[in-house]
Amino acid sequence: MSTQGCLMTPATQVGRRARFGVFEADPRSGMLTKSGRRVRLQEQPFQLLSALLERPGEIVTREELQGRLWPRTVIDYDHGLNKAVSKIREALGDSAENPRFVETIARRGYRFLADVAVIDESLTEAIAAHPVASAPPIQKISPSGAGGLQKPAVWAALALLSIVACLTWLDPTWLDPTWLDRSRLDRSWLDRSWLDPSQPRTKAVNSLAVLPLVNMSGDASQDFFADGMTDELITQLGRISTLRVISRTSAMTYKSVQKPLATIARELNVDAVVEGSVLRSGERVRITAQLIRTSDDKNIWADSYEGEVRNTLLLQAKVAHAVADQVRATLKQGPRSAPERTRVVDPSAYENYLKGRYVLNKRTSDGLRAAIRYFRQAIEMDRGYAEAYSGLADAYALAGDWEYDVLSTREAFPKATAAASKALELDDTLGEAHTSLAFALDLYGWDWDVARAEYEAAIRLNPGYATAHHWYAWHLMLMGRRTEAIAELRQAESLDPLSLIVGADIADALCINHDFEASVEQSRKTLELEPRFAVGHYELGQALAQSHQFDEAIAEFQKAIEISGHGSVFDSGLAYAYAMSGHRAEALKIVNDMKADRETYPSAEAHIALIYAGLGDREAALSWLNKAYDVRFNPSILLRPAFDAIRADAGFKDLLQRIGIPGI
Repeated sequence: MSTQGCLMTPATQVGRRARFGVFEADPRSGMLTKSGRRVRLQEQPFQLLSALLERPGEIVTREELQGRLWPRTVIDYDHGLNKAVSKIREALGDSAENPRFVETIARRGYRFLADVAVIDESLTEAIAAHPVASAPPIQKISPSGAGGLQKPAVWAALALLSIVACLTWLDPTWLDPTWLDRSRLDRSWLDRSWLDPSQPRTKAVNSLAVLPLVNMSGDASQDFFADGMTDELITQLGRISTLRVISRTSAMTYKSVQKPLATIARELNVDAVVEGSVLRSGERVRITAQLIRTSDDKNIWADSYEGEVRNTLLLQAKVAHAVADQVRATLKQGPRSAPERTRVVDPSAYENYLKGRYVLNKRTSDGLRAAIRYFRQAIEMDRGYAEAYSGLADAYALAGDWEYDVLSTREAFPKATAAASKALELDDTLGEAHTSLAFALDLYGWDWDVARAEYEAAIRLNPGYATAHHWYAWHLMLMGRRTEAIAELRQAESLDPLSLIVGADIADALCINHDFEASVEQSRKTLELEPRFAVGHYELGQALAQSHQFDEAIAEFQKAIEISGHGSVFDSGLAYAYAMSGHRAEALKIVNDMKADRETYPSAEAHIALIYAGLGDREAALSWLNKAYDVRFNPSILLRPAFDAIRADAGFKDLLQRIGIPGI
C-alpha cells in the first residue's frame, strides 16, 4: 500500500518519526537512518533538522532557530548555525547550490524542500504485527505546509485550468482524459522553472539506473531477495518504450559501494537514478524508493509500498508506474502489459526464482547447476510460473554452451527449448521467454528464421532487455550481417555498460572482423573492470594469437585456465597458440587429453577441429567439424579467424550449407 495519506498540521508533527526519500529521522532517539542504516549526525544538527522537518515547505527563520537551539547563547550564533546546516547537508548528501532537501533563503532562514511522511510506529513492528488493512498510518505532509499548494502554484494551476477550459470549449476532443489524470496539480508536476521564466528548463529524464536496493532485514542471507527485487524492477522499467534503463549486471556493481550519485550517473551515462530499500519480515515486504535527477541532484519522487510477498509483482508494478509517470514515459501496450500484471505467485516459488536468477547471473559452471535446481523447485511449487520456465531455459542453454561445459549439447538443446516453449505457452508477452527460445534455436536448433522472429518479438516487447540485443547480435553475425551485429552489441553495451561478457563479446566480434588491434584494446578495457575475468583473458589471447604475438597469447590462455580451470574453449585456444608458434608437441598433448577426457570436455569436437586447423591438418579439422555437426554444436565457432585456413575448402563450404548459414 502506498504511503499516500492526509495532510497534517505542523503541530501534529512534533516528536514523531519522519521519512523523506530513503531517510528517516526519529526525534525521540535522535537517530537518522538511510535505507535502514544509521547516518551519524551530531545532536545540534539533528535538532536543527527536526525543526525543519516539522514545517516542510515553510521558511524557518534564523531567529526562530536561534530561540529554539541557542536560547541563551551570546557567542557566535551565526557560525554555529551555518556549521550545523553544513553537517546536515553532508549527512544527507545535499548541496547548497542544488538543494534537494535544505534550501537557504538568503538573510532569512532555511526551508525543507522534500515531501515528509510521519510514521506512528517502527517499520519492523508494523510489518510483523499488522495486516494490510490495519497497516501503520503513514501520513504525507506537503512541502507547502498545512495549506497544501503554495500560493504561486495555486494561481498558476487556476490559470492553466482556465486555458484547458477554453481549449475544451473550442474543441472538446482536445482534452485527453489520460493527460488530465497524469497532470495532477501537485508539486512534482508544477516545475518551478515553468513558473519562473528566468529559471532554466529542467533536463528531461531519458535514461536511468536502478541502484541495488538495500537489504534492511539485517540478515545477509536475504541479500538474494533484495537483489532479486532490484533485478525485477529493472526488468519492468526496461519495458518503458522511451527510456534507456541500465541492466542489472552494471547496476549491481554498485552494491555496497559508497559513491556520489553524480559520479555513478557519469560512469553509467544516465540522467537519473532510482535508489531504495527492501524490508522483508515473514510473509510481508515493503519497498521504499526514490527517483533522483542527477543533473541538479533533485529528488523528483519518493514513496513506499507495502504488502504480502505473494503480491510482490504488484508492488514492483506500482513502483515502475510511479517512476514512469515521473519521467513522462509511456509503458508499452499489449494484451498483458508486464508492469500492470497482478498475478499472485507462491511466496516459496518466488523465493526460489529469485535465488535462481541470483546464481545464474554469476555465469559460472556451479552457478548454472544451482540455477537449474532453483528454477525447477520454483516450477514444482507453481506450474504456471512463466518467468521460472524462462530462467530454466536460459540455464539449460548456457549449460551446454562452449564457455561452461556443464551439459552436452544433445542434452541441453531439448531441455532449453522445452522450457522456453512452456514459458511462451503461459505468457507470450514475456520478452525474456522469446529471447530464451531464440537463443536455444541459434545455439543448437539452427532454425534461423524462427530464431530471428523470436529475437525481434523479444526486442519489441522489451526494448531495454540487454540480453536480447546481445544474443541477437550473434544471430546476425552468423547470418553475415556483421555491421548490424556490432551495432546490436553496442546497444547491449549502452544498456549494460559494465557487463564483462558483453565487453568480451565485442572483442570477439572485432577479432572476427579481423580488427585485431581494436579487439586487443577492447579486451584490455574489459579486464580493467575485472582482472580475473577468464573469458576476457581468452579473448585477449585470441586477438594476440592472430597478431602473431604468440608468447603473450599463450600467457593469456594460461591465465584463463588458472582462473577458471580446464575447459574446451580455453584449452583449445592454448593448443592453437602452441601449434601456430611451432610447439606441436604441446598442442598434440592437449588434443589427446581432450579426446580422452569426455567428462571435462563433453562437447569438444569443434574445439579439437580448431586445434587441427592451427596444426595445418585440414583433413582432421574437417573430420572433427563433421563430428561436431552430428552433436549439434554452436556454429559461431566457425566465425573465428582460426578457421580461415580451411574456409575455402569444399568440405567447409558443404558444412555451412548443411547448417544453413551463408559463406562466412
